[in-house]
Amino acid sequence: MTQSNIREEWDLIIKARSSLFDFNFKDVWNYRDLLFMFVKRDFVSFYKQTILGPLWFFIQPIFTTIVFTFIFGNLAGLSTDGLPQPLFYLAGITAWNYFSDCLIKTSTVFKDNANIFGKVYFPRLIMPLSIVMSNLVRFGVQLVLLILVMLYFHFQGAAFEVTIAILFFPVLIILMALLGLGTGLIITALTTKYRDLAFLVTFGVQLLMYATTVIYPLSEARQKFPDLVWIIELNPMTGIIEAFRYAFLGEGVFTVWSIGYSALVTIAVMVAGIFIFNKTEKNFVDTI
Repeated sequence: MTQSNIREEWDLIIKARSSLFDFNFKDVWNYRDLLFMFVKRDFVSFYKQTILGPLWFFIQPIFTTIVFTFIFGNLAGLSTDGLPQPLFYLAGITAWNYFSDCLIKTSTVFKDNANIFGKVYFPRLIMPLSIVMSNLVRFGVQLVLLILVMLYFHFQGAAFEVTIAILFFPVLIILMALLGLGTGLIITALTTKYRDLAFLVTFGVQLLMYATTVIYPLSEARQKFPDLVWIIELNPMTGIIEAFRYAFLGEGVFTVWSIGYSALVTIAVMVAGIFIFNKTEKNFVDTI
């Protein structure tokens, strides 16, 4: 057999994309080992030189719940739909933290990893996906805290119940992850040309929280601000958080329309995010 007759087979062929819609998800799957390595790196590096380590997973939501209970529950007197105030706020904080962490950390992917992206080939989508997965570990720990607080108030005789909607819990996690990921991908692509956006992300997420039912129930907003409540309902995270509370605590607005709207917006944002990310990654090194 001559040299010319030998057919060479390659594990990987790097070539330019022929279309903006060529997302090449197969490469992402082939690099799944790298994905898990980045997840481990993010988890270890963030707490490696801290005194309390992973205990910060518990400390942050506990102190935030205490502050919300004092300010919004006691001073402002906002309703919590008859639920114990700490339980109401902790449920909203747990869901919101996962979404906001995914959004904020994903929004700086290009800026934070420009050196790696410019030297080594791997599917760029691996990096934001690793952020979503590493934040899922933190979300799981905080979910355990929520369950412990639920058990405490249960034995104290508080009136709440876990509903059949708990079966939708995996769907809610996916929606929170994809919404944070999609929004973050859009922002990180835009920050390659407009650096000012990076300074507005954290501030904007904090403001967005007040347009979501984290510190008040949707029923309270409908009662006190019937003419403006549509702004809150347009926020896709409102339907997700309300469904999250209804699933775990039995209080909240959980309808097919609300969760369907959140799902449609999430899918649209995610598709737009991947499209813009895919377009930007080809030449972002020259502009960042």
